[in-house]
Amino acid sequence: MPDVGHNGPPIASDQLRSIIERVETLEDEKAVAAEYINEVYAEAKSNGFDTKSLRKLVSLRKKDRTKLLEDKAMLELYAAALGCLDLV
Repeated sequence: MPDVGHNGPPIASDQLRSIIERVETLEDEKAVAAEYINEVYAEAKSNGFDTKSLRKLVSLRKKDRTKLLEDKAMLELYAAALGCLDLV
């Protein structure tokens, strides 16, 4: 039976608790994954790779190809307008 919310509609406390616990578990897993990712970047850095460039490449590979091409075209358009096309 749902619990009665304070001056509000009934609340399914078991379902709410389950949702909160699942989110907390996923947040913990996300923190662990972030730690592993940082370890991989540290390994790459110790092997002479530029981690800023690696992070940028990972970001670019996540993008949809169409969106990536649109972004590149816009960047080139703006660079041309400013006379600094050699930067892209």
